[in-house]
Amino acid sequence: MPNPDSIWYAVRQTQVILPPRQTIETFGATTIKYHLVSELMDKANRVRIREGRARSERPMVISPNQYTEMLLEGFGEKANEYSEVLRRQGDLVAVLRYGLRFHKEPANESLVNDDIEAVAQRVKREVEATQDPLSAVLVGADELWEVSLIKFLFEYVQDSVPKNVGDFQKSGDIPTRTSRIQEVERAFQEARNDPYQLNKLGGLLQKYGLFEEYEDRFYALVRKHG
Repeated sequence: MPNPDSIWYAVRQTQVILPPRQTIETFGATTIKYHLVSELMDKANRVRIREGRARSERPMVISPNQYTEMLLEGFGEKANEYSEVLRRQGDLVAVLRYGLRFHKEPANESLVNDDIEAVAQRVKREVEATQDPLSAVLVGADELWEVSLIKFLFEYVQDSVPKNVGDFQKSGDIPTRTSRIQEVERAFQEARNDPYQLNKLGGLLQKYGLFEEYEDRFYALVRKHG
């Protein structure tokens, strides 16, 4: 029998019954209202419904090398542990960092006696009737429900990426490789004449994920300035 305390048990238990109709806002904050349905492990047909909100800040354009962690506020140890697993696997490396200050507000809970599938479908119908484009319904683990919530939020981010990237490109907020190279070359010229500009140059290379490409040249300049 799967270990109910296992993060991967919670991940496998998670199903999105009703996804949000609207993607993450490109130029503003987004608040998702979630309804998470879970069955108590020790009681048959005893189902818990959690309702709450998770807020993400405005997406920010960064380079993949800068994306080092998924920032969570209001989440417990297991949720942070799962986000760390995703980070190590490279699954959190993206063009966009969604604040990922995903802030989870306290959830309201209620218990009902019924089959979990029947409860999930009932909650789905109720949420659909509100016509809220930022509401979601999911089935997940009970004890590790925050892991289920993180899995849903991560997939929601992935689904939002194409539209957000398109919006950024239209607005000119995503610099092209050519413009980045030009900026880096200007920074090298400044650092060649002024050693105090080396930190700025190093930061720029890290920001654009170009440090490895320019590493030899950078350290040659460091050695030159002693």
